[in-house]
Amino acid sequence: MAEAASPHLSLPSGLLELCALLGAPRDSLRGLEQVAQKKGVKHLSALDPEVLSIFMPPFISKEDSQMAGANCGTLGKTWRRSLRKKREKPRPEQWKGLPGPARVPEPEDVAVLGGVDLLALPQLCFPGGVCVATEPKEDCVHFLVLTDVCGNRTYGVVAQYYRPLHDEYCFYNGKTHWERPGCFVPFAVCVVSRFPYYNSLKDCLSCLLAHLKLCKDFEVDNHIKDFAAKLSLIPSPPPGPLHLVFNMKSLQIVFPARADPESPILDLDLHLPLLCFRPEKVLQILTCILTEQRIVFFSSDWALLTLVAECFMAYLYPLQWQHPFVPILSDQMLDFVMAPTSFLMGCHLDHFEEVSKEADGLVLINIDHGSITYSKSTDDNVDIPDVPLLAAQMFIQRVQSLQLHHELHAAHLLSSTDLKEGRAHRRSWQQKLNCQIQQTTLQLLVSIFRDVKNHLNYEHRVFNSEEFLKTRAPGDHRFYKQVLDTYMFHSFLKARLNRRMDAFAQMDLDTQSEEDRINGMLLSPRRPTVEKIASRKSSHLHITHRRMVVSMPNLQDIAMPELAPRNSSLRLTDTTGCRGSSSVLNVTPKSPYTFKIPEIHFPLESRYVQEYYADFVSMLSKAMGFLAPDNSLLLARYFYLRGLVHLMQGQLLSALLDFQNLYKTDIRIFPADLVKRTVESMSAPERAQAQRAPELMRLISEILDKPHEASKLDDHVKKFELPKKHMQLGDFMKRVQESGIVKDASTIHRLFEALTVGQEKQIDPETFKDFYNCWKETEAEAQEVSLPWLVMEHLDKNECVYKLSSSVKTNLGVGKIAMTQKRLFLLTEGRPGYMEISTFRNIEEVRSTTTAFLLRRIPTLKIRVASKKEVFEANLKTECDLWHLMVKEMWAGKKLADDHKDPHYVQQALTNVLLMDAVVGTLQSPGAIYAASKLSYFDKMRNEMPMTLPKTTLETLKHKINPSAGEAFPQAVDVLLYTPGVSRRHQGCRRRHHPLSQAMSAASQSTWPFTHGAHASGGQRSCV
Repeated sequence: MAEAASPHLSLPSGLLELCALLGAPRDSLRGLEQVAQKKGVKHLSALDPEVLSIFMPPFISKEDSQMAGANCGTLGKTWRRSLRKKREKPRPEQWKGLPGPARVPEPEDVAVLGGVDLLALPQLCFPGGVCVATEPKEDCVHFLVLTDVCGNRTYGVVAQYYRPLHDEYCFYNGKTHWERPGCFVPFAVCVVSRFPYYNSLKDCLSCLLAHLKLCKDFEVDNHIKDFAAKLSLIPSPPPGPLHLVFNMKSLQIVFPARADPESPILDLDLHLPLLCFRPEKVLQILTCILTEQRIVFFSSDWALLTLVAECFMAYLYPLQWQHPFVPILSDQMLDFVMAPTSFLMGCHLDHFEEVSKEADGLVLINIDHGSITYSKSTDDNVDIPDVPLLAAQMFIQRVQSLQLHHELHAAHLLSSTDLKEGRAHRRSWQQKLNCQIQQTTLQLLVSIFRDVKNHLNYEHRVFNSEEFLKTRAPGDHRFYKQVLDTYMFHSFLKARLNRRMDAFAQMDLDTQSEEDRINGMLLSPRRPTVEKIASRKSSHLHITHRRMVVSMPNLQDIAMPELAPRNSSLRLTDTTGCRGSSSVLNVTPKSPYTFKIPEIHFPLESRYVQEYYADFVSMLSKAMGFLAPDNSLLLARYFYLRGLVHLMQGQLLSALLDFQNLYKTDIRIFPADLVKRTVESMSAPERAQAQRAPELMRLISEILDKPHEASKLDDHVKKFELPKKHMQLGDFMKRVQESGIVKDASTIHRLFEALTVGQEKQIDPETFKDFYNCWKETEAEAQEVSLPWLVMEHLDKNECVYKLSSSVKTNLGVGKIAMTQKRLFLLTEGRPGYMEISTFRNIEEVRSTTTAFLLRRIPTLKIRVASKKEVFEANLKTECDLWHLMVKEMWAGKKLADDHKDPHYVQQALTNVLLMDAVVGTLQSPGAIYAASKLSYFDKMRNEMPMTLPKTTLETLKHKINPSAGEAFPQAVDVLLYTPGVSRRHQGCRRRHHPLSQAMSAASQSTWPFTHGAHASGGQRSCV
C-alpha cells in the first residue's frame, strides 16, 4: 500500500490545468428554432457565451483517496472537478458526474481559477461570438496564450463544434443522422495547460470531439471529465531526447520534450510564416519585434494568429518578448490596440480597416495577404530600420533553399495505408524542417549580435554600447540604436553576462573562426590578424571608412554573392547565381526516443489510478533494464520520470532514490526545487529513514545545507560611462576595469602612478577622458591597417600589427617600423616591401642615441641582432624615446616568456607597451616619457627576477599555464583537470582542439562548468 504523501507537498501538475465546456446559456437558446423557421434566415444573431462546466484536477474524491491509503490530493487544487459557472450567485444543487456530497456554494462567483480568468475565457473561446446557424458548420480549432498578472503564461487549445437544437430542454442529440433540425448551436471545449503543446492537444481534442458528437446530453460532462482526467495524469517529459507517447483511441499522441532545460517546448510547424510571407517580409517582421513596435497580426483564420505569432517568438529565441502578448483579441477586446506601450496582438481580418483608421503608430501584418502596412501616424510612417545587410542576405539565401512543402518531399513515396505510419513520417519531416529553420534563424541572430560579447565586462556587468556601435557599418547604425534600447536586448545582455550556455552561445561557439577562438584565450588588446587582413583584401565588402568595419557572420562555407547597394528598404535580391552554394547547414536531427505511457482505466477511482502509477513504474524499470550501459542520456530521463511517478504515489523514499541517481547521471535536469520541497515535507520518521541511507544523506545535505548556492544571480546591467568627478586609486581601478582596457590590478596601479606623476594622487575626468579616447583611437587605427600581399607572406597568420611609427629614415631604407607580438619589421615606402628588423627573441641590445645631421643631432634607435652583423638604426626623432621603451619591454617580455615557458609574459608586455603609448598621447608633456617608464615593468624585472624553475623542470616543461590570466588578482589552483582533445564538426569539417588549447580556455575563467556529468562536492572550485 502506498505511503501517504505530505499534504503540504505541492507536486507538479500534469499536462492539464483545467478543461472547460463553453457555449450559449440555456435561457438564450429558447425559441431560436422557431425564430429560424419563421424568418427563414441562414444566420442568426450572435449570443454571449459563458462557461458551462469546468473540469480540473484532482479527479478523485478525498474519501476514495483515504480508503486507498494514498493522498492523491497533493496536487494542491481544492476546487471540485466540475462546476457550473453562472453570472449570478449559484444556488445549492447536486452536481452531476461527481462522486461525493453536494457542493457547498461559494459566497460569490469565482473570477480566476487555476490562473485563468473565467470572465474573459468565453470571449476568447468564441472570439467572433456564439453564432447560431441554420446549417451545420465544420468543426474548427484555434489557440490561446493566457497571461496572468505576474506574467506567467498558460496555453489554451479550443475546439469548436456544432450540435443541432430541437427544443429548449434538449440541446444535445444522440442521433448520427439529423432530420432537418431547425438550427445548430456552437459549443467549445477548451484545454488549458502550462505547456504549449499546440499540435498534441489539438490531436487530443480531435479524438474527444469524435465521441462528443455521438453522445447524449447527460453523457457530455462525463466524457469531458474522463478526457480531462487522462491529460491530468500525463507528466510533461523532461528536457532531452525522450518524447512521451499516449494512445487516445483514434490517434497516437506524441508529447515532445524541450531540447534542453533552457529551451522552450516546440510543438508547432515553424514553416508556417515562411509559407505566408516572403523572406524579406519575415525579416521586416523580425525587425519590428526586435525594435519592440506596436504590432497587430490579422487573419481570417483564428488559428493562424497564434501559430504565426508563436513561430516568430521561436525564431528570436533566446531573445524573449517582454511586453503584452495577446495573439487573439475577440470582437469585444479591440480597444486593447489603443494601448500606448509596445505589444503584439492579433485580430480578425474583418477589423483591419477599423483598426487601421482608429489607432496610431501600429504595424499591421496581414497574414492572409503576406503584407505589412502601417496605421496612420503623426510622422506618416513608422520608423522600422533594416536588418544588417549581410545578415539579411544570408538569411534570404538560406530560406530560399529550404524545402517547405511536404508534398514535394513525399512525391516519390507510395501512399501510406497505415495512419500511424503516415503521421510518423510527416512528424519526422516536420522535425527536420523545424531544426533547419531554427538553425537558420539562430544563425541570423548570431551574425547580428555575435560581437556584443567583445564589448562586455563580465566582472562589473558593463556593456559599452558606444564602442559596439563604432564597430558596426554606418548603414546599420539605425537598426542597432533602436534594438540596443529595448527590453529584449537588455534581457539578452543579462544572459550573456551570466554566461548562460543557451542556443545562441552554443551556436556562437560552434561557428566562431579559429582567429576568434584564439583571441578569446588571449588577454592582449584585440587587433586584426594577418589572416583577417587578407580576408578583407579579398572581399569586395570591405568598408574603408575610418573606425568602421562591417559586422560579418562567419560563413566561410558560403560563396558570397554580389550585393546590391543598400536602399532605404530591403528589396528582393536575386540570388540565383549562388543557388549552388550550401545555403543551409545540412542539419539532420537525431531521431528522438519515445516512451509509451500505460493505459488509464475507468471509472476513475483511486485504485485504478494507483494501478496506472504502478504500471508506469514497472514499464520505466523494464525500459531501464534494456538500456545499453553507456546510454546515460536516456537513463537520466527514466530516473526523472520514475521519481516523479513515485512522488505521485506518495512513495517519497523511492522518489528520492531515483532523484539521487538522476543527480549522479545528469545534473542538468535535476529538479532541485522539487526535491527540496519533498525533503522538507517528510515526516521525522521518514527523514530519519532517509538519512540512514548514505547516498540519500548526501543528497539531503546538498539540497538543504547549502542555501547560499541557490541565491539569485546578479542581473543588473550597466552602460559604460566616462567619470564626472575626480578619482582616487580605487575608483580609477574600477573605471579602467569597466572600460575593458585592462583588468590586472597591479597594472592599473602602475597606470595610475604614470598618469599622476608630479601631481596630486587623483585623476580628473578630463585626463581619464583623454586617456580613454587615445586608447580607443589607437584600437580603431589598428583596425584599418592594410598590409601588402608581399608583406603578409612573411608573417604568421595569427600575427597582429600593434604599433606603426611615422615614416622614418633607417639604414634599411625609408619606411614605417611595425611591431607585432613576435617581431619588428620595416614597411618600405615607394614600392611597398618587407624588410625584417628582428624577432624579439634575437635582440641582443637596444639603445637610444643621437646622430649628427648638419648642425643638429637627431634621436636614433639602435638595435643589435644576434644573427646580423649590421646594427639597425632608425632616426625616429620625437618618437625615439617611446620606441626605446616599447622595444625593451617587448624584448624583456619575450625573454621571460622563454625562460619560464609562459606566453603570458608576452601578452602582458603588449598591454604595457600600448598603455605607454596611450599615456604619452594623453599627457603630451616633457615628462610624458618618464611617466610612461612607470609601465616598463618587465624591463625592470628581467634583471631582478631570478630563475625559479629547476633545470630538469625547464627541460620537461612545454607550456606553463597562468591560473591568474584574466583575473584582477592572483588566483590559486584548486583543481587541475586534463582532458583529451575533442573533435567537433564545424560547418562541414572536423576540427580537433588540442588539450593545451582547452586548458588555456579553461584558464581564462574563474569557474569552469563540468559539462560531462562530473561533479565536485563541496564549495566552488577554480579549476584549470
